[in-house]
Amino acid sequence: MGLLAIGTPLAWPEAKQNANHVREWGIEQLLALWNRAKGKERDVLLWGDEIEYLVVVFDDARRKVTLSLRQADILHALAKDEELCKQGGCVPDLQSVARETETLPTFHPEFGRFMLEATPGKPWGIGCKDLLDVEPNMKWRRMIAKDHMGPDEYPVTLTTFPLLGSKTPHTMPPYPSHGDRLRSQFVADEIANPHIRFPTLAANIRSRRGRKVEINVPIFRDDNTPWPFQDPTVDYDLHTYPEDDDVRNGAAKENSIYMDAMGFGMGSCCLQITFQAKNVTEGRRLYDQLSPLGPILLALTAATPIYKNFLADTDVRWNQVSASVDDRTPEELGEEPLRHDRWRVPKSRYASNSTYISQDPRLRPEYLDPDLIVDETLKQRLMDGGMDDLLATHFAHLFIRDPLVIFAEDLQHLDLDKTDHFENLQSTNWQHMRFKPPPHDNGTGWRVEFRAMEIQMTDFENAAFAIFIVLVTRAILSFDLNFYLPIPRTTQNMETAHARNAVLDREFYFRKDPFPSRVPKIAVSAAAPATSTNGDSTPAAVISRPPTPTGPVEDEYALMSINTLINGNASEPPPPPSSSSDHRSASFPGLIPLVNAYLDSVNVDVETRCELTCYLTLISKRASGEAWTGARWIRSFVRGHADYQRDSVVGEGVCYDLLKAVERMSRDGEKGTLGQEMFGRAGCGAAVSV
Repeated sequence: MGLLAIGTPLAWPEAKQNANHVREWGIEQLLALWNRAKGKERDVLLWGDEIEYLVVVFDDARRKVTLSLRQADILHALAKDEELCKQGGCVPDLQSVARETETLPTFHPEFGRFMLEATPGKPWGIGCKDLLDVEPNMKWRRMIAKDHMGPDEYPVTLTTFPLLGSKTPHTMPPYPSHGDRLRSQFVADEIANPHIRFPTLAANIRSRRGRKVEINVPIFRDDNTPWPFQDPTVDYDLHTYPEDDDVRNGAAKENSIYMDAMGFGMGSCCLQITFQAKNVTEGRRLYDQLSPLGPILLALTAATPIYKNFLADTDVRWNQVSASVDDRTPEELGEEPLRHDRWRVPKSRYASNSTYISQDPRLRPEYLDPDLIVDETLKQRLMDGGMDDLLATHFAHLFIRDPLVIFAEDLQHLDLDKTDHFENLQSTNWQHMRFKPPPHDNGTGWRVEFRAMEIQMTDFENAAFAIFIVLVTRAILSFDLNFYLPIPRTTQNMETAHARNAVLDREFYFRKDPFPSRVPKIAVSAAAPATSTNGDSTPAAVISRPPTPTGPVEDEYALMSINTLINGNASEPPPPPSSSSDHRSASFPGLIPLVNAYLDSVNVDVETRCELTCYLTLISKRASGEAWTGARWIRSFVRGHADYQRDSVVGEGVCYDLLKAVERMSRDGEKGTLGQEMFGRAGCGAAVSV
C-alpha cells in the first residue's frame, strides 16, 4: 500500500467543493510526469508480487477462531527487531534504516486492522532461475510475520474471514458494530486501519452515495436452506442513523447475503503482480494484452465461497469488493434522472477495465467500450500538453471520479514535482489492470499491475500463479501475441467468472487466433524465435509492423472453456471461417503450450525447467478440473463437516476447523495430507533458506 499521507481530511461536503480543484491539479501533475518520463528506458523487465494475509487468533480450548486487530503491534514488532534492522529492516513505513542489500521482504499496513501486506525486498528479474526463488521467498515472508505475532496468532492467505460480520463475536478484542464511521449493522469501526485515510474514505463513500454501500451476494441453496431466503442477521428496527432506513427501503435483497460496509470488500485479500516494462510502449502493450486474461485468472484462482458465515452461490470476491466502494449516486446509477450529476456511470470505481491504451495497429475501434464516459475537458488538456488520444482518453476516464480523501494541507499550492493529486484519483480507481507512470525522481520505470487474482491458501499455489502470469508476459512479447477482445466481452467474462465452479462449468469469450497474421499458423513451438539466452532475457523477434485486422470483429473471438484456453486443443482441425452466432471455437493453442514454446526458445537448463513445469502443471490441472479451486475445496470441506446442517450456515465450529486446516496447509503445502484435491500432485518442494 505504500507510505500513508498524514493531514487534515475534509468531510464530504467540503471535499466535494474542492473536487474539481484536485482533478485539475492532478492532471497538471500527470502531464509533468508524462513529459519527464515518456522517453524513459529501462534495460530489462522487472516484476514483483504482493501477498496479503489475514491474521487470525485460535482459542483451541473453546474451539473458536477470531480476527486479530493487532496489525499496528505486529508491524511495530517487525520494525523494532534488532536483527532485522541490521539487515536493513522490513517495515519501510515505520523505519528509516538504510536498506543496502534489499534482501529482506517488506511489510505494509492494509485497510483491515486484521491484515498485513508483504512484498519481496527487491523486484524479481525475468531470468527463469529467478522464478524459482519466488516460493521460498513467500514462505520466508510468512515465517517472519509469524515470528512477530503472539503464540495463538497466525497469518493465513484466505480471501475473506468466514465469520466477518456474523452475529458471532469475530474480532479480538471484540467491539460492538454500528459505529459512526462505518454505520454498519454487522462490523465495528475498529476493524479498519485507524489511519485517518481509511475511516475518511469509508465515510465519504457513504456520504457521496447518500446511503450505505449495498452488497448482496446470492445465497447457496442447500437441502435445508430456508426458501425464499431472508438474511436472518438483518435488523430492521435500528434507528440510530439516517442510513438505518436502507434496509427498510429494500437494500437487503431476497435470497441474498446482505452486507453494508467497505470492510466486507476492502477486508479481502488478493494476489497482485506488478510488471516494470522497458519503456512506455511496452507497458501500454502489456496493459492491453493482459486485460482479457483478467477474468480467466479470476476464475482459475476462485477462493471465496463464504460471506458472513453463509455459503454463497458465487466463488470469487470481485463484485463484492466493487459494491463495497461503489460511491455512485442514484443519478449516476440511473435510478433517478440527471439533475445534479454530470453522467450516468456504468461501473463502480472498482471494476473491470474500460480502456485500451496501446498504439498497436491491431487495436480496432470496434474493440473499445461504446459506453465509455470521459471528461472531455480534461482529455483536451492532456492532449494539448502532448499526450496522445488513447492515453489521454484512459486518464480522462479515470478522472470522471471524485477524489474521496482530500487533505486540507495539500490544497495550498500545486507542486509539479509531486504526484499527490494525481495519485488521489489514480489509486482510488481499482480496475483489474492498472497503468502506473514512474514515480518522480525515482529509478522505477513504467509499470502495469495485474489485479484480478484471488489469494491462494498455500505459498506453492501463489507462486505458481505469479510465475505463470510472468511467463505469459514473456510469451506475449516474444511471439507478438494478440489477445485483443472487445471490452464489453471482457466485462461479460468478469461476470461469468463469479459463477459457482465457473472454471469448469462456464465458457468465456476469447480471441480465436492469437498469432500475428504475418506468421504462418504452424506448430506453436515452431513459431518461437531461436535464441540461446539461458532464460535470462526475452528473445527479440525480428518483426514488421502488423497489419490492421479486417473483417467482422465477431469472427475474431469465440466462447471457450478455460481448459481450452489454458491447455489448448490445437491438435484438432481449425474451424472453417464462420459468423455463427454461437461463437464457439474448435481450435486454440493454449496458454500453457505458448509458455512452453517460450521456454523452449530460451534454452532453460533441465533442472530449472523441471521445477517450472511443477508450477505450470498446477495451472494446467486447475483448468482441466484435476486440481480443484480453493472455492470448491472450501465448499466441500464445509458441506462434509459433521456439524454442518445443510442449511447454508457455516457455524463457529465448522469455521474453526476450516481455519485450522487452512493454517496447516499453509505450513505443509502441497506435500501435506490436507487439500490434495487442490494440488493434483503437482508439487515442486521448494526449500526455504533463511
